[in-house]
Amino acid sequence: MAVKDDGVALNLDPDSARRRAQVRRAALASSIGTTIEWYDFFLYNTAAALVFPHLFFPASTPYAGAMASFATYAVGFVARPLGAAIFGHWGDRIGRKATLIVTLLVMGISSAIVGILPGTAAIGAAAPLLLVLLRLVQGLAIGGEWSGSVLIAMEWGDQRKRGLLGSFAQLGVPMGLVLGTGGMTLLSATLSAQQFNSWGWRIPFLFSLVLVAVGLLIRLSILETPMFAKVTEERKTARVPVVDAIRQHWREILLSAGLRFSEQMPFYLFTTFVLIYVVSRHEFTRTFVLKAVLAGAVCELFAIPLFSHLSDRFGRKRIYLTGSVLTGLIAYPYFAVLSHGGAAPIFAAVVISLFIHGLQYGPQAALIAENFPTHLRYGGAGLGYQLASVFAGGPAPLIATWLLHKTGTPYAISAYIVFAAVVTVGCGLALPNRSQVDIDDAAVYSR
Repeated sequence: MAVKDDGVALNLDPDSARRRAQVRRAALASSIGTTIEWYDFFLYNTAAALVFPHLFFPASTPYAGAMASFATYAVGFVARPLGAAIFGHWGDRIGRKATLIVTLLVMGISSAIVGILPGTAAIGAAAPLLLVLLRLVQGLAIGGEWSGSVLIAMEWGDQRKRGLLGSFAQLGVPMGLVLGTGGMTLLSATLSAQQFNSWGWRIPFLFSLVLVAVGLLIRLSILETPMFAKVTEERKTARVPVVDAIRQHWREILLSAGLRFSEQMPFYLFTTFVLIYVVSRHEFTRTFVLKAVLAGAVCELFAIPLFSHLSDRFGRKRIYLTGSVLTGLIAYPYFAVLSHGGAAPIFAAVVISLFIHGLQYGPQAALIAENFPTHLRYGGAGLGYQLASVFAGGPAPLIATWLLHKTGTPYAISAYIVFAAVVTVGCGLALPNRSQVDIDDAAVYSR
């Protein structure tokens, strides 16, 4: 296949050296781009648990401050489906590459502004309002980022390795978590509480601009994917791709959203809510909990490609649903350990929870994306993936905080996790298995 770059036809046949180089470059662009996006996103998550309650909601009680902070955190998730629709439209109209450059710029700039945003003590009620606005912008960017990053790698490579190639975008989550949480951990451990709360937490947000510059250099060096280039060449792009995706593939979109419940909702409990819960129950410092989350994220760097590769061999649904069942099974032991365990058991519980998350998160990219034809895939897969944010990921810390406050027992949160696992298993069983389908042939999706 020939792909045009600035009007010059390039030889990109499956066995050509140039194509293999593009596959490697696309995989790198996919993983590094999403790493930067999620680095920014997780910085906000960590700050929402540790800094924002007293900086932007100083008059609140600890419970009310945490609820208000997590509410602003949830706003970004509400914006993500809208971002998926907006950027999904352009991703299926003008291409994956150009759209991904825009999402990277939007995310990096909005995060840097958070790093210079004054607190309520300085500018009054405008501070939390601006914080909410910036969180909305972050949510829009993340909403448009995921499917493009998955497709830029998945549509370039060997279709027999779709699970592994799609997982390069998924690696951005643990790598972003390592960088974001690692930066916060380092600053929390080396600065006094007063220094960290006044200016130390701002440094990682401002560092986003450096990472964005690196990401732009890499994304500018890749070509459009052969699959989308073929759609453009044959003039098969849809006029309103997101509308067409909803009309023709609404079932796949809803099932993809439900598929994510046991992956996304517990993940934000395992990485964000845990910071408040463990520190409030024990005498452990926030640095100790951040180190545990950091260790779990490092384990995910190995779990994601491993289980994605296994999904190419044994089927994505089989691997994914195994992870969902395991998530439900650990729900009660997890909070039992967090409530009554010592340092070593708590540390291990946090790490194990994130390793199991990798069992689902790795194969998830291909499992969702391969259910949509090329000309509707950016928007369709993005909507399915991000719709779960409204009902699963975004409200999770908020609901967990409320459940604990109302019931007085963390096992109410365990029941919440089990419910999420049941939803995922049901949707996973209903979703078609297209692990071996040639996704370059839109005819297989025809009704």
